Amino acid sequence: MRDQSSLRMAQPGDIDEIVSLVNGYASDSVMLPITSERVALALADFIVAADARGRVRACGALKEYSPSLAEVASLAVARDAHGSGLGRRVVAELEALARMRGIDELFALTLTSGFFESVGYVVTERARYPEKIRRDCTSCPRRFGCNEVCVARMLRADTLEYAA
Repeated sequence: MRDQSSLRMAQPGDIDEIVSLVNGYASDSVMLPITSERVALALADFIVAADARGRVRACGALKEYSPSLAEVASLAVARDAHGSGLGRRVVAELEALARMRGIDELFALTLTSGFFESVGYVVTERARYPEKIRRDCTSCPRRFGCNEVCVARMLRADTLEYAA
């Protein structure tokens, strides 16, 4: 069943719903928690899928590390919308936003690598992204017991593909 939600850039009125969606998964230790302040500061980097009543059904963000590298972050889909294609649509929209910004490479740290592999990402070594490790991993409460898998995708066809 394909969800009919529309995708758009996040707006200030979406902040609480984004936080609620992400933190719902954080409470299950599937994602890291996020604050309203952090979402507000990065609002221009968030894509949301909103239903006909304007409710946020899915979200995701680009977290830029350099002019050519960004992370797909805070990707969450409402539990009752799983399997509807919203996650795929949000990732595709984030990729379009990345291309528009001139970003060549995306990566994500995830517990659901199968989803990312189904949309064209490949499993790779986290060590490929020292920017991520320096900025986020060293202060993460899970840093000594992290079981997230690193996945990545090159957005430009003329860029070398990852070794499998």
